[in-house]
This record gives sequence, C-alpha cells and structure tokens, in this order.
Amino acid sequence: MTGHTKYFHFKHHLFMIGFGCVGRGVLPLILRHLHIKPEQITILTAEEGGMAEAKEYGVEFLIQPLTPDNYRHILASRMNRGDFVVNASVNVSSRDLVMLCQEKGANYIDTCIEPWAGGYTDPQLSVSDRSNYGLREQILQLRSQYPKGPTAVLAHGANPGLVSHFLKQALLNMAKDTQVSIAPPQQKQDWAKLAQTLNICAIHVSERDTQVAHTAKEPGEFVNTWSIDGFFGEGLQPAELGWGTHEKELPGDGRRHSFGCDAAIYLSRPGYMTRVRSWTPLEGAYQGFLITHNEAISIADFLTVTEGAKPHYRPTCHYAYHPCDDAVLSVHELGGKNGQLQTRKRLMMDEIIKGADELGVLLMGHPKGVYWYGSRLSIEEARKLAPYNNATSLQVTSSVLAGMIWILENPNRGLVEPEDLDFTRALEIARPYLGEVIGVWGDWTPLQGRSVLFEEDVDRSDPWQFKNIRVH
Repeated sequence: MTGHTKYFHFKHHLFMIGFGCVGRGVLPLILRHLHIKPEQITILTAEEGGMAEAKEYGVEFLIQPLTPDNYRHILASRMNRGDFVVNASVNVSSRDLVMLCQEKGANYIDTCIEPWAGGYTDPQLSVSDRSNYGLREQILQLRSQYPKGPTAVLAHGANPGLVSHFLKQALLNMAKDTQVSIAPPQQKQDWAKLAQTLNICAIHVSERDTQVAHTAKEPGEFVNTWSIDGFFGEGLQPAELGWGTHEKELPGDGRRHSFGCDAAIYLSRPGYMTRVRSWTPLEGAYQGFLITHNEAISIADFLTVTEGAKPHYRPTCHYAYHPCDDAVLSVHELGGKNGQLQTRKRLMMDEIIKGADELGVLLMGHPKGVYWYGSRLSIEEARKLAPYNNATSLQVTSSVLAGMIWILENPNRGLVEPEDLDFTRALEIARPYLGEVIGVWGDWTPLQGRSVLFEEDVDRSDPWQFKNIRVH
C-alpha cells in the first residue's frame, strides 16, 4: 500500500451495494487511496460470490438482496449524514437509492442508471420507457427536488463515465493539433461550440476487448470480462443513439421519444442484435454491437448548441462495442435462444492468459480525419496495478474511484452527470490505472470497403452520414 496517494480522510461509513466484478475490483482501490478502515465499510449483496475477498480485507459482508419492499428498512436504519453509497449492483433502482441518500444526507455514485429487476424486460412498459433515455429522464427530474443536496454522481464507470472525460481531452487535443485558437471551455455551451467548430458530426464510444481465457466458452454458458447480468440487461434494451442535427432522416425503425430533452432516438430492436462499423487504432475497422449506454444520450445532450428553443448543432453519438470473442459467441447463442440467458455464467478473471481492452472515443467529421482518444490496458499490466481486476474492470473501477474522490472534494452538488465533473481531476486520479492513454489520428470512414461485392443503398454525399444502420 505504500507509495500510493491518499486522496481523502473519510470519517463516515461506506455502503457498497452489490459485490460482483466492479465491487470486488474497486474495494482494494478504496482501501488504497482513502484514509478509511475496513470496519467503516459494509457490503450488501444478493449472492455469496466475493465473500472470500471481503473476508481478506476484514470488511463486513451481508447477503441481503435489496427489493422495492425492503431497501428502505434495511438501509435507512444504518445510514447517517455524511455516509457514502457505492451502487455497484444490478436490479436495484438507482433512482430510489438516490432519493434515500438525499433524504439521509449521504453521498452516492453508480456506474449506470439501473431499474428494479424486470425494468429492462417488462413487456407492459413501452420500448421508450425501457430505454436508457427513459431511465435518465426519470432520475434527472430529481435535480430540482434536491438542488443542493449531497452529491450524487450518476453513471460514472468506464462507459458511461470515463469516456466523457476522454471526450473533453480529445476536443482540446484536436483543437491544438489543428491550430484552432480557443479560450479554455468552462460551461456546457463552450464545449458544444468547440465540437461544432471542429465539425464533429459523430462520436463513437469504440471498444475492442481482446482478452482470451485458457478455458473456451462451452455451449449453454455466457462468458464475459465484466458483469454478465449487466451486459444481458443492456443487450435486451433497445439500441439507442444520440441523434445529430445533421442527420437527414430516421432509420426505418427509428423512433423519437415523446418526452424529455429529445437528444436521442431508439431503434425498435435490441442492442445485442444491432451491429455498427467502428474503428480503434490497434484493431482497425471492426463491427461492434450498438449496445445502449447512458453516455450516448448524455454526451449528445451536453454537446447541443441551441438557437432559441431549437437545437442548431448536435453530433450523433453511440456505443460501438466488440467484447471479448467468447462474449461474442455468448451473444450469438443468446440470440439463437431468442434472448433467454444461458443457465451458466462465467466471469473471466484468473483464467485470462492474454489480451487487452482498448476503450476510447472516436470523433469523426474533421477534415484532418478521425481522432481516437482513450485507454489501452493489457491484462498483464492490469494485474500488476491492482488485485481482483482484469483489463476491462480496472478501467471501470479506477473511474469509480475518481468519481468518489471528486464527490468528497465537492459536497452538496446535488445530482450530477460525468459531463459536470472536472475532467482533469478525474483523469488525474484514474490515469495511473489505465495503461497507455493516447490520442491517434486516422483516415478511416465507415464507407471504406462498402459496396465492393454487393450493391448497398448508402448515402455517399456525406461520409459522416449514419442514417443507414442495419443488422448485419
């Protein structure tokens, strides 16, 4: 533990809800970088997994699933003003936990906005209500109710979360590389106008995970490098995109929402069945899944330039995810079973023998070419940096740590999103755990290699036009 920066002296109690991939990975970072004792931490989880790790650190471990009926009874009697809730769970409502924390005077962070169990798959709910757009709009309604309440940072993992900080650094790097003279952006509109000046038409959160285990996926098994339940839930939600003002028409199954900021659309199909072309520097061109993520909406909303009541500029934004190859096979099998999750689940951790996770933002539209900025972290380096992590989880857990430190340094800010944080501070804290953080220019466009063997209906008048999103 020696040699690591201690960022804050935390005197209250920390509650960790859920102790899967993220919870187990962030615990050693919390103990390493906060002045906190193990007896100040309580883990509440629905499963026995992780008990050995909690025992190793001397942390209280309670198998106590939270439900809409019991969460207040279980938590309210334990929580006091100044406490901290780290929500690393699935199937526990972020909105309800935020409200409880505001009432009790406790700080809060999560890695995505979660509903209660069934919220992603309830056929009685509309597709719009099952979307991340809907979940975000519901929880942001609380801002006016708690304007100066304890700080609650929403959706601050790797993505959503860390990638919003990558985005700001990428915009500044592009401006510098292309001799665009600007004042340092301070407010939302400053960042949006900078993106507009740089002609950013589309932003991909592009991720390629190449980690490989010594044990291959077997039939009837879902294998992944991070939460299987989390990936499954996201995959069954509709594919979602922040929708740019340059777009000429909606995709055939594209739909707008009837409420909220109107910065995004959804497709009438699940994300795990939707493919998009993207690019990272190491992988090159690839096909990824258009899995819905909160950052696709929050980034598009953040980078909107308005004139009067109408948006004048906004980029298209979405996730383009190529998970590890065993996870791809798992998704193919999931699709063959019509979205029924496999009976066996395996989180790849100790059995990983090689590979890396390349995660960043790909900014498109500038005449110089595309620009990618992000983290390239190998499994070998991840194991040297922190226990109970792989390359994927460490990108998440280091960002959770960064968000926690920012919260402790910025109390009583109410509900905030990653775009509201000081990106330089967040990157300063997370960067030692991110491997190679790099910016790369490229000449890729999504039209390269298309219509060579088979004719396609592609609008070639604008190489940054993304209206033709198809299942491949």
